[in-house]
Amino acid sequence: LPGLHVFAIAFALEVSVGKTNTVMALNNSDVLLPCTFTTCIGFQDLVFTWYFNSTEMIYHGKIKSKASEPVLVGRNPRVEFVGSTTGKDNNISIVLKNVEFSDAGKYTCHVKNAKEKHAQHNATIFLTVVQKMVETDNTVTLIIVGVVGGLIGLLILFMLIKRVVLFIIKKTQDGK
Repeated sequence: LPGLHVFAIAFALEVSVGKTNTVMALNNSDVLLPCTFTTCIGFQDLVFTWYFNSTEMIYHGKIKSKASEPVLVGRNPRVEFVGSTTGKDNNISIVLKNVEFSDAGKYTCHVKNAKEKHAQHNATIFLTVVQKMVETDNTVTLIIVGVVGGLIGLLILFMLIKRVVLFIIKKTQDGK
């Protein structure tokens, strides 16, 4: 059963960017790129790296243990670390400052844990940069849903009236 033991360790490290893997940012604004990790056996000499479009390293950090905060190894000057690992959530999020259109793309948060036989895992988030935030107009959708809902309601009401009328006719015939 040695193979089973290795299989269990391979899935002990998990990395997440939250509920959605897409972020929209306004041109020239700062944007949070969230990332957290969990490990069931703890961590030691953990290394985490953020990549832009899979190849360009934009932040590289190391964490000695649960009792210590991450230490910067290297970073892009426009990237700021905003996470904390001494709390319960093992947050290794970053903020990308003064976002430009060329910053749109895929950001990968990669984590490697020495305590788990160098198990590694990553999560990806996609950044879209826009000139201005646009509110979506759902008026047409609401009208369609209202009309369809109204038609279904009318159909149910018609079927109910039909049953009541048939019931009354049957009772009247039974009485004769």
